[in-house]
Amino acid sequence: MTHYRIRIGGPVLMFAGLAVALLSWAVAASSAEIDSTIKSIVADEAPELISTFRQFHQNPELGFQEFETSATIAAHLRQLGYPVVTGVGGTGVVSVFENGPGPVVLFRSDMDALPIEEQVDISYASTKTVKNASGETVPVMHACGHDAHAAWLMGVASVMMTLKDSWSGTLVLIAQPAEEPMTGAKAMVNDGLEDIAPTPDYVIAGHQFPFWPVGAVAVAPGFRMAGSVQMDVLLKGKGGHGSTPHVAIDPVVMGSQAVMDYQTVVSRFVDQSKSAVLTVGAFNAGTANNIIPDTATLKLNLRWYDDPVLTGMMNGIRSVTDNIAHMWSVPTDDMPTYTVKSRVPPVFNDPALVQRATVSMKKVLGDQHVHVAGSPHMGSEDFHLLAGTAANARVLMVEVGSGPPDVLARIKAGNFPAYPHNPLFYMEPETVLYGTQALSAVLLELLGGDV
Repeated sequence: MTHYRIRIGGPVLMFAGLAVALLSWAVAASSAEIDSTIKSIVADEAPELISTFRQFHQNPELGFQEFETSATIAAHLRQLGYPVVTGVGGTGVVSVFENGPGPVVLFRSDMDALPIEEQVDISYASTKTVKNASGETVPVMHACGHDAHAAWLMGVASVMMTLKDSWSGTLVLIAQPAEEPMTGAKAMVNDGLEDIAPTPDYVIAGHQFPFWPVGAVAVAPGFRMAGSVQMDVLLKGKGGHGSTPHVAIDPVVMGSQAVMDYQTVVSRFVDQSKSAVLTVGAFNAGTANNIIPDTATLKLNLRWYDDPVLTGMMNGIRSVTDNIAHMWSVPTDDMPTYTVKSRVPPVFNDPALVQRATVSMKKVLGDQHVHVAGSPHMGSEDFHLLAGTAANARVLMVEVGSGPPDVLARIKAGNFPAYPHNPLFYMEPETVLYGTQALSAVLLELLGGDV
């Protein structure tokens, strides 16, 4: 690994005016030299970073099962000289690097994959199957880009350690488990993250976006990613023989009605000027063709930005489901139950932080590759929960382009790429390199200035 060191020096000048002029030149030179050095470090490590990305992609792990991924990251951090704590929140990795006075900047990457069978024709495609939390054997795929996120965490760590003489403050690096179920950040906080790491002034993360071309990034102030609730609805019926449904209470029929009636919740319980999404991601019921089961479970996902919208959706779901149960004469003691498994608030990008990040990323990537992000997304994230009780922590999510170079032209022509959580999802491997450059530039900016 090549190590770089930045040195700016010069004689002590007697005239204040000349001193100020030369100091301004030195700061500009230092900044330009650091930006150039970021590129040099990433170029030097490019083969290793892309190889690691492919390794992660070919060996995906579900949430709270990221044992190999977290071990690889922890070993890399230790080799660079970072102190490392493992097993936080299950499989999370935390490193706190104190490097003089200054702000505390927390940078997070997630590691988990999804229970999807990959259909992308690449040499490093995943063919893995694992047992999920319920003991079922499922295929696994990195269909959301967390393989790139984990790899660029290692790249950022290399840049920050190499340039440690150029910044001051405390850098907290986190490899987070279980972002997909929206429970990993909370698990790390509940497992004592605040006892391991100091209270952050800034909480930073990046996420690949396939509708931006590789080499580009995008940011915008304000709300960027929606809040999320994961909820299970349990319908209780009365089991029986498939030939005599009239003496049973069929939860499959009740569940089918509920799935269809839920489609009216957003249109009839929510202010139509507000963004909202209600998705039924799974319908679990029954074991055989000729058996009416006792129960059925619907797995729901809700997305929103305004709390009244969430309240409207929750009220609508209960109203629809309870009334279906009443219609089928379900006893009072067997009415539907509602289990909220996770709740995460929306992501809000701090406006002043967006301005600083934009300037720093333009210096490294070039003005033409740093875009103003469009409308807020209905996708969700939980990294901002890592701030714990730090209510004043400033948050930033950077969108890192992962699509082909001509993706914007393709989209304009109506040819959209496969989005995340799709078996055909693909990202350009070089995404790791540009993500490392852009995110390193943001961290260096924050650790070189005042809070």
